[in-house]
Amino acid sequence: MIDPLTGEHLALDLVNTRPVTGDGRADLLDTPRRLAAWLALEPALRAGRATPTAADLAPVHAVREHVDAAVHALLRGTRPPRTALVGLTEAMRAAPAVRELGWDGSAVTATHRRAGRLGVRLAAHLAEAAADLLTDPAVDTLRRCEAEDCVMVFLPAHPRRRWCSPTRCGNRARVARYYQRHRTP
Repeated sequence: MIDPLTGEHLALDLVNTRPVTGDGRADLLDTPRRLAAWLALEPALRAGRATPTAADLAPVHAVREHVDAAVHALLRGTRPPRTALVGLTEAMRAAPAVRELGWDGSAVTATHRRAGRLGVRLAAHLAEAAADLLTDPAVDTLRRCEAEDCVMVFLPAHPRRRWCSPTRCGNRARVARYYQRHRTP
C-alpha cells in the first residue's frame, strides 16, 4: 500500500491522494478504511470523527475533483472552471459550520460544528480548506513536483524547492543524476 503524502495545505493533501504508481494512478481514498486512515493522518481532521462508510466516499471524491480542477487550472495559469468553484461552494453550503458555545469549567468555549452525514461534513470542511487555499495570495507559488513520474502539487516554503518530498522524489532525482554522471559510456 502507498503511504499518502501529507503535510501540505489540507486541500493539496486531498489532491495528492491520487499518486502515480507503476500501475497508473492510485486512489488512496477508494475505500472507507483508506479514507479513515487518511483522516487519521490529517491533524485538522483527526478529532471527533465517526468511522467512514461507503456513502461517505462520494462527497469527498467530488470535492477532491473540484479542488484538483481548480488547482491544475491555476498551475496552467488559467481561470479555474466555474463548475469547480460552484461545486466547492455547494459542498460548503451542504454542511455549514456553526459555532456552538459551551463551558469547560472555567470559561466559555466556542466549537465549530457541522450537521449531516460524515461524508457531507468532511466535504464541507475540505471545500472550506480549498476556498482558503484558492483565495490565499500564496497560491501564486503553487508548483507541481519536478520528478518525471510524479503528479503531486505543493506550496514551496522555500523558492528553490523542486520536489513534493525530499525523501521520495528528491532522492530518486539525485540518485538518477549521480547514475548519469558516473555510468560507463
